Amino acid sequence: MHLVGVRLMQVCALALVVALALPARAADERGVKSRVAPIYPEIAKRMRIGGVVEVEATLNADGKVTDAKAVSGSRVLALAAEEAVRKWKFESGPGPSKVTVQINFALSQ
Repeated sequence: MHLVGVRLMQVCALALVVALALPARAADERGVKSRVAPIYPEIAKRMRIGGVVEVEATLNADGKVTDAKAVSGSRVLALAAEEAVRKWKFESGPGPSKVTVQINFALSQ
């Protein structure tokens, strides 16, 4: 009986992974029509903070960003990345979706 429970948990875990992966892959297929470059925060320049900030953007069917939230990266750079992504425009889709984009802050900017 224990073996059946373990097998059932494995099947459920696999089904969950597949269910979560499919919408994300479909959302990632929406291309970017226009980008706005972030404004490098002056405090980050002075502190020599750079790197990549990942932003999760919520899109409506027309490709307009309705919300943007930094999910990883420097908190000093997060607000600038979110503000820039809110101004991006994506290709239209069948309905609302989410995409994750990376904003690279290089100290040479």
